[in-house]
Amino acid sequence: MRIPRVFIPDPIFIDKHQALSADACKHLLTVLRLKDGHPIILFNGDGNEYSASLRVESKRHATAFVETQLSISVESPLPIHLGQGISKGERMDFVLQKSVELGVKEITPLITERCPIKLNAERWEKKHQHWQKVIISACEQCGRNTLPILHEPIPLQEWQQQSTQQLRITLHPQAEKRMQDLRPDQHGFRLLIGPEGGLSESEIYQSGESGFTPALLGPRVLRTETAALAAISVLQSHFGDL
Repeated sequence: MRIPRVFIPDPIFIDKHQALSADACKHLLTVLRLKDGHPIILFNGDGNEYSASLRVESKRHATAFVETQLSISVESPLPIHLGQGISKGERMDFVLQKSVELGVKEITPLITERCPIKLNAERWEKKHQHWQKVIISACEQCGRNTLPILHEPIPLQEWQQQSTQQLRITLHPQAEKRMQDLRPDQHGFRLLIGPEGGLSESEIYQSGESGFTPALLGPRVLRTETAALAAISVLQSHFGDL
């Protein structure tokens, strides 16, 4: 059985007992049915992971005794900032989960003209917290010890106007340049993906005015979640670590 990995949002100290959240205890004790002394791995986003053993105190409560610190990194050398047009429900969760597995460094959910979700500030915050949990879970699964940065949802136009040294790319089915023909950039890539329904003509025009290079992924029209993961995979394959 693979050793379970658990994210801890606090500093972790060697030879100390580390508190585990209620969700972590439920997963370890009820779902995985681990026993006292079972090895687990902790990480808190500092780039390290920590070997620990489970200390079961009751059916629903446990702590972890931290034993050693290990400097292990599986981070991609290619910085990718994904600007993802927000889609409904599982599609957005799927993109976040898989983009983390593929090594993106930053993610910004984008509110576009065809965004199917209309929320107030409080509900956007709850949505952001949910997406953060999706990212943490993906890091636990894929072995990353550094959490990708999840920015607050912002309008597309605001994101386009941000200053960056990264090469800006947007997918377009009529683009002349293919993704694999892009030149490597030491600062990485800022990748724009539209929502379900795609970007509007005005948004595509504005992306070009903001310095985004249209790139062709292939002859077929892809769903938003497929486009994001295919584009990231091409970039990682040609310039990263896939």
